[in-house]
Amino acid sequence: MLQPNRTKFRKQQRGRMTGLANSGATVAFGEYGLKALEPCWLSSRQIEAARVALTRHLKRGGKMWIRVFPDKPMTKKPAETRMGSGKGSPEYWVAPVRVGRIIFEMEGVSLQVAKEAFHLARHKLSLKTKIITRENYRDV
Repeated sequence: MLQPNRTKFRKQQRGRMTGLANSGATVAFGEYGLKALEPCWLSSRQIEAARVALTRHLKRGGKMWIRVFPDKPMTKKPAETRMGSGKGSPEYWVAPVRVGRIIFEMEGVSLQVAKEAFHLARHKLSLKTKIITRENYRDV
């Protein structure tokens, strides 16, 4: 699963996910993209599950890019712990995704194959998405 090699600080604050994505909102590398329609934190497990679904459907055809990286640590306190006593320990990593962010990109396959692959991948993610193409960034 994806996670950073090292970070400057062990724990982070939660932050906000309001507004539209400033960067990563256009199809830059491939021909087709999977665009986020709502904000969420994508865990490294969700990204990996979607990646496996995409690559299995492509069967060595085409090329795929992952445009998000889980670099935010999420903490969790142990079960049945009383309030207080500080922040929990880092448990897993998430990628903050805003509205309009491109999550995956693909090229070298037909539109039909890309649609089917993205359809399989979007079931592994916890947010609404749509498939777009490079020209005019329109829906498919």
